Amino acid sequence: MKAFTDMEVWKKSRSLRINISELTKSFPSEEKYRLSDQIIRSSRSVGNNIAEGHGRFHYVDSSRFLVTARGSLIETLDHLIIALDEKYITDEIFNKFKADCEECLRMLNGYINYLRNQPAVKN
Repeated sequence: MKAFTDMEVWKKSRSLRINISELTKSFPSEEKYRLSDQIIRSSRSVGNNIAEGHGRFHYVDSSRFLVTARGSLIETLDHLIIALDEKYITDEIFNKFKADCEECLRMLNGYINYLRNQPAVKN
C-alpha cells in the first residue's frame, strides 16, 4: 500500500494549498481573519481529508473522507470567486486556480469511484 504522500491526488491538493497560501499574502490586511483565513482552511482541508481517508481500514469509510475533501475543494473555489468579485485577484489568476481545482476534482472523483468499486472488507 502506498503512503498518502505518494498519491497524485494528494500531491495536487498540496500544490493547490501552497499556491493558495502564497496568493492570500496579496489580499488586503482587513481580510486576514475573514477571506484569507477561510480559503486557507478550506484548501488545507482537501489534503487533510485525503490523508485521513487513506488511513481508514474500510473503502466505504475512506470514500466518505474523500467526499468531504471534494466539498472543501468546492468551498475553496467559492472563496476564489469571492476574491475575484472583490477584485483581489484578476480573471487570469482566477482561471489558473479554477483549472487547478477542476483537475484536483477530477482526480478526487476518480479515486472515489475506484474505492466504491472495491469489494467490501469483512471482519
